[in-house]
Amino acid sequence: MSAVLPSTDVLPAPARAPLPGRRVADRALPFLLPAMLLALWFAGAEQGWISPQVLPPPPFVWETLRDLAASGDLWQHVGTSFTRVGAGFLAGALLGLVLGSAMGLSRRFEAYVLPTFNALVQIPVLAWLPFVLLLVGIGEPLKYILIAKAALVPVALNTLQGFRQVPAALREVGQAYGYTRRQEVLEIVLPHAVPTLFTGIRLGFTKAWLSLVVVELVASSEGLGYLIVYGRQLFQLDQVMAAVLVVGAIGYAIDRLLDRLEAASHRRRPGAAR
Repeated sequence: MSAVLPSTDVLPAPARAPLPGRRVADRALPFLLPAMLLALWFAGAEQGWISPQVLPPPPFVWETLRDLAASGDLWQHVGTSFTRVGAGFLAGALLGLVLGSAMGLSRRFEAYVLPTFNALVQIPVLAWLPFVLLLVGIGEPLKYILIAKAALVPVALNTLQGFRQVPAALREVGQAYGYTRRQEVLEIVLPHAVPTLFTGIRLGFTKAWLSLVVVELVASSEGLGYLIVYGRQLFQLDQVMAAVLVVGAIGYAIDRLLDRLEAASHRRRPGAAR
């Protein structure tokens, strides 16, 4: 009679939930460096290490920010900037999705377009400013075009990457089931490309937001970028710092929102762990 060997299958140990204190520490960790910089700013202002004409004290900046908000000027400039970045980003993202999809679905179209596209990508937004200025003038279309260009690049490239990274085996399964080209794109390609598309949209918005501030610094009479330039011209560095803080806070908040949407798209990806 053969001996019965003990089973070598070992159940994995259940994952331990992190302790409450550890969870709080992990969440607080990203704010450690900003808190240290703020403390250094306070200390520099109190000890006189930094001249108030170079870097105003934090309470002075906070008071200026409150005054701008109470007067309504801040919300007017924020609304103007949001309108510009919204219109430019939407146009650029849509064009990027169309261009990236066309290159992802057609090798021949990609061979014709991608080399030129990659060359144009290397030109920064500010370098396009004089050329676009001659075409459309210094009005709002100038800002929309430059913001759209900034958003288009990462969206198009990530869309192309998303379409190209679909496993060939899945395409073969679709062909075996007699899928049409439209069915293959809608039921196989897009579900696997969605996470990469979200990455492109997130990067596209980041580029659009940065380009918005740059464009408003150069050619604008409204918006957060203009608020920074106006404060610099009047040597009101407290206003400059207040506007910079608003730009950073809004950009960070929207980036966090897009990050959550991107994480949700990864969880819904076919084959992702539940």
